[in-house]
Formats: sequence, structure tokens, C-alpha cells
Amino acid sequence: MPALKPTRRECLAALAASLLPLALPGMAHAGRPLRIGMIGAGHVGATLGQLWTRAGHQVMFSALEHREAEKRASEFYPLARAGTVQEAAKFGDAVVLAVPYGALPQLGHTIGSIVGSKPLIDVTNPYGWRDGKVGRLALRNGAGITTQSFFPAASVVRAFNSEDMTTLAAQTWRPPPRLALPMAGDVIQALYVAGWLIHDAGFDPVMVGPLSTAKLFQPGGPAFEAQMNATDLRHLLGVTANNPVDRTLATQFAGGM
Repeated sequence: MPALKPTRRECLAALAASLLPLALPGMAHAGRPLRIGMIGAGHVGATLGQLWTRAGHQVMFSALEHREAEKRASEFYPLARAGTVQEAAKFGDAVVLAVPYGALPQLGHTIGSIVGSKPLIDVTNPYGWRDGKVGRLALRNGAGITTQSFFPAASVVRAFNSEDMTTLAAQTWRPPPRLALPMAGDVIQALYVAGWLIHDAGFDPVMVGPLSTAKLFQPGGPAFEAQMNATDLRHLLGVTANNPVDRTLATQFAGGM
């Protein structure tokens, strides 16, 4: 009898089971105020910084023009401050990439060693018309694994990139069912951090799978700008909440940890 071909759902479940349980000291969950190093202080960084400082997290903004970082920090004082990209990378328990995708190769050289194995949350999106060769590479191979190649030691998580920041600002903490945001990564502890930051920003996290599956919610993917609740998003992607990350996060959210 010929072997049955596994379904897409079974393939994603197998990929999720392969996630690396790398230990990140003190970061089993982010149910406490975190220090976030924000690389970028434009519309994306400002929107996320506002959501996270409202939740009690500390944010250090950085930008090519230091005055822009200082301006953002002043808007969210006293839980925000300004620094260089190196200072922000060192400051953060987690580091957030909120710059044009084409800037990532240079940032990998500039702050990769400072980021080390920290959770590195990539909220960027690649576009060939703007980001050139590196943007086309990420669109073809997947932004998740491409970003990982620029920061080989980091615990990269793709998240917050599936919706426009205007949508996030308008939909935060809406009445249930809340807007769901997909996330993908290879390190379980970093996914817990990203899941808590999604929760604290006023949304529901949906674990999709390893970094390779982040292609499903980058530009051109079925979940890009889907604007769905968690149940509908999981149905769209053919995944369930029955995975270690979603189960653990749901327990922590319920317990207020």
C-alpha cells in the first residue's frame, strides 16, 4: 500500500515540533516589564513603542538621525529613552528591527555581535522596488530565514509585520475576539517573549511554525494583511493552537503571569 502523503497541517505540526528549546536566562516568559531595544524610530517603531510603553515596558529608540530617536523618546517619557543602535542593542532584553528591510545586512555587521542570542523580533517587510537585491532575495526565500542569515546567533522571530501600523493603532485592545498576529521562529523562549509582547500590545498571538513558515505572512503570503481573529487566522493557515508555544502562552495569559 503506498504511503499517504502528509497534509499541510501535519507538515506544519512536524515543523513546529522541531523548534529549538534554547534556554534564554530569565526569559521563560515576558510577563514582566521588559527592556526593548528599538532599531528604528519611524512610523513602525513609534507605533510599537507607544503600545509597549502603555503596557509598562521600557523602550530605547535609535535611528540614523539621533534627533528622531530623541523626539520619539520624549513622546513616551518616562518609559522611553534615546540611544545609538549599539546602545539600543545592548539595552534590550529583546531587540526589535523596525527599519527598511534593505538596512538589515549592514545592521547585522554593526550590531549582530551585540545582539548575540537575544530575542530579535523582525517586524520589517521586504519589497523588491525599495530594498533591491536583498528584498528580492527575502521575498523569494522567505524573510525569516533571510533575516537569520544576517544575524546568525540571534533568536529571530518574525512578528508584527503582517498588518499595517495604522491598523494596529486602530485595532489595539478591541473587544473580543481580538485581532490576531502571526509569529514564527526557531527558538521557543524567544517565541514566548514575542507572544507576550503581542499580548501586551493588545492582540492575540498565533504560532505559525519555524522561521521558514514566516513566508506565509510576508507580502504576497495568504495571511499578509488578513485582519482576522485567532480562530479564523489558524483556519486560513491550517494550524491549530495545540502546540507547546500557544498552550504555554494561553496558560500564562490566563494566570496573569
